[in-house]
Amino acid sequence: MTDTWAQVLTIIGGNAAIFIPMFFWLRTEANADRRDILNIIKEIQTEMKEFHGRLCSIEERYREKK
Repeated sequence: MTDTWAQVLTIIGGNAAIFIPMFFWLRTEANADRRDILNIIKEIQTEMKEFHGRLCSIEERYREKK
């Protein structure tokens, strides 16, 4: 009977030794990916604002010529 519990605890302990660090590693990677995506979104928004500014200045020059 004691050998059976030792085997069960060994299996549970072995699984915990694998899955707990894996969980934290996946969480860290997910956070890094989220930060990368947010940075990309901020860059896109900045680029859109710059493009809009350039477009407005081109339209203004075009209107002045008319």
